[in-house]
Amino acid sequence: MATIVANKEFTGNPRRQLAKLFEVSLKLTVPDEPNVEPLIEPGKFGDYQCNNAMGLWSIIKGKGTQFKGPPAVGQALIKNLPTSEMVESCSIAGPGFVNVVLSAKWMAKSIENMLVDGIDTWAPTLSVKRAVVDFSSPNIAKEMHVGHLRSTIIGDTLARMLEYSKVEVLRRNHVGDWGTQFGMLIEFLFEKFPDTDSVTETAIGDLQMFYKKSKLRFDLDPEFKEKAQQAVVRLQGGDPVYRKAWAKICEISRNEFAKVYQRLRVELEEKGESFYNPYIANVIEELSSKGLVEENEGARVIFVEGFNIPLIVVKSNGGFNYASTDLTALWYRLNEEKAEWIIYLTDLGQQQHFHMFFKAARKAGWLPDDDKTYPRVNHVGFGLVLGADNKRFRTRANEVVRLVDLLDEAKDRSKAALIERGKDKEWTPEELDQIAEAVGYGALKYADLKTNRLTGYTFSFDQMLNDKGDTAVYLLYAHARICSIIRKSGKDIDELKKTGKIALDHAAERALGLHLLQFAETVEEACTTLLPNVLCKYLYYLSEEFTKFYSNCQVNGSAEETSRLLLCEATAIVMRKCFYLLGITPVYKL
Repeated sequence: MATIVANKEFTGNPRRQLAKLFEVSLKLTVPDEPNVEPLIEPGKFGDYQCNNAMGLWSIIKGKGTQFKGPPAVGQALIKNLPTSEMVESCSIAGPGFVNVVLSAKWMAKSIENMLVDGIDTWAPTLSVKRAVVDFSSPNIAKEMHVGHLRSTIIGDTLARMLEYSKVEVLRRNHVGDWGTQFGMLIEFLFEKFPDTDSVTETAIGDLQMFYKKSKLRFDLDPEFKEKAQQAVVRLQGGDPVYRKAWAKICEISRNEFAKVYQRLRVELEEKGESFYNPYIANVIEELSSKGLVEENEGARVIFVEGFNIPLIVVKSNGGFNYASTDLTALWYRLNEEKAEWIIYLTDLGQQQHFHMFFKAARKAGWLPDDDKTYPRVNHVGFGLVLGADNKRFRTRANEVVRLVDLLDEAKDRSKAALIERGKDKEWTPEELDQIAEAVGYGALKYADLKTNRLTGYTFSFDQMLNDKGDTAVYLLYAHARICSIIRKSGKDIDELKKTGKIALDHAAERALGLHLLQFAETVEEACTTLLPNVLCKYLYYLSEEFTKFYSNCQVNGSAEETSRLLLCEATAIVMRKCFYLLGITPVYKL
């Protein structure tokens, strides 16, 4: 019975399936310890190992148990394991580790099933139904720069992995579309274009320059500053003329952002800071009624344990700030959008702000005290993108690097490398363009995602566009090579999937098969730890395992051709799903 349940529930996830089997064995081995979770992980001496014996021994040794030590507990776990077609053999190692060797026949069958039923049958299942991923979030009237790169790319990948794991994801772009800077922008707009209705994108031109000029006026002209401050009050009070000018600036900015998102193939739904305005007063009222809000130096604040400074929720002039908006957005996401998991992506510099307002929300009883229980919140922080001088990445003129310029250069360099290899003679101009874009943007994304997000990384086009080592270019080549092997066989791969059988007899075939079967548990780990680099590492090792297989096992023209072509196809399918989850477009020839 246990095997049927395990196979049904966690197709293509051996770690989970083994956990189900060991769950049964644990209940039989130590019936008086009902809350023991099976500890299964990839093994050093087997394919997997169960690490429960040592921990169990420390719990039961004082309770008059019949066991003589951890190895005896391990032996009993093996004896009580339900028979299953997936397990070839078990053995005890060291102080009681149970090593498990999977059946090669079962592994081959699992891969065959995936080829017929599709890779989505391997998707992990998380315990969450709906999540919000709050990412990218640039400021209106400012251009997207290299600082937005990480939030946008990491956020998109986390959203894709959660969506693949059957979670409904609300992708939220929490743009900075409200605040004091709009006073100066609107006043400057009125000065330059008294007839705001006729203002077009071309008239304003470079919004970045427009912002800089208005800021200069604001800093140097006290009269203009006074007007700008009045404009904020009028805008926030709902004056229709000011609202209209504000909407115009937002629209122009939004169109610029949309171009970047389109190029990066990132989808987002905008709910900016202004969206939450109508709810702020009620939320502050609710927090006050719970006795959380206190007066402090004219402002209204929440004191949070563990922090020297309080969280200001209403400024001394009666205005609202980041904390008021963020608390309100959290309230909205929990109560109106009914999200169980809310994930925020910003650089590590904002970590304290998030920890403070999360703590305030726990104090209000919106979130459980335990940060592993749902509904839960996570701040996914990341390090800076650095230049060759190990400082924040900037242009030669010490300006912020525009995201559009980075994308252009990535594509141009990628195209130049392809032309150098004579591909402009082989391919149509459209193909050259599409592949240059897929490789260039893919290289940019992968270089960002492969590093643990908690550390910064040094930006280098030469490194990211290198076709050797752990780069997207190398991985896209590896995928194109597999496609070429299948094409050269002249076989109809879709027919082979239906009729062919896989055999994992050679050590390199078995190693590749095992790595393919660890795809689902890797995606699950990347989701639960919120670390995309876990998936990048898996993808790189997959291409390495394939290279070993291809070096040792002849594919086309061998007696095992059918089985090996199916292994090639399974590898290509898993690679393509990894690319998709990382937001990279695969290429089929290079």
